Amino acid sequence: MAAIAVARAYQHSFDTRPNATLAVAGGALTALGDVVAQVTQNIRARRELHHTRPQYDAKRTLRFFIFGAAMSPFIGRWNKFLEWRFPLRSEGGKISMSSLTKRVAADQIIMAPIGLTMFLGGMGIMEGRDLNHIKGKFRDLYKEAIIANWKVWPAVQIINFRSMPLPYRVPFQQSCGVFWTLYLSLLNSSEECKQELEDNLRRTLD
Repeated sequence: MAAIAVARAYQHSFDTRPNATLAVAGGALTALGDVVAQVTQNIRARRELHHTRPQYDAKRTLRFFIFGAAMSPFIGRWNKFLEWRFPLRSEGGKISMSSLTKRVAADQIIMAPIGLTMFLGGMGIMEGRDLNHIKGKFRDLYKEAIIANWKVWPAVQIINFRSMPLPYRVPFQQSCGVFWTLYLSLLNSSEECKQELEDNLRRTLD
């Protein structure tokens, strides 16, 4: 019953304020991914460095919330465009596998690179990085992340586009994306540590 009540409340909110609803839901789920990532990192640090007390970075989670809240309405509009451009069902109600394949291909060829670019650039800006640092982040992380994306997300999006109603596609994507956000958060964090070490070394040499 509780799940039905939540679904009804979400549907009503989406019907009246779609962008705000997607922003809050997407931001919360993206932030959750970073919480999981930080907990994972802290457990690992505690095991490897027994004397170190893990530190939780609330600002980092806030950055992920802001990114998720900003991207989710954009993804919602993208899903609406795909719904219009590649209708799945014919007059007889059968699903067109050709249209489904085109939706997934368009999503992965167009939106996946855009989303990853916005993530790396947006995180770099919110972290206060200069242009050279952001370029270094793209150079070190982009290829690895986009290849990992193409290994995982096509299967997720086939389920999403085929089975989920339009209002629920972004939350479904962001729910699955908790684990993807875990991956991106760990990847981004490792790059932060690398850049901090490089900055400290450069200051020492200067």
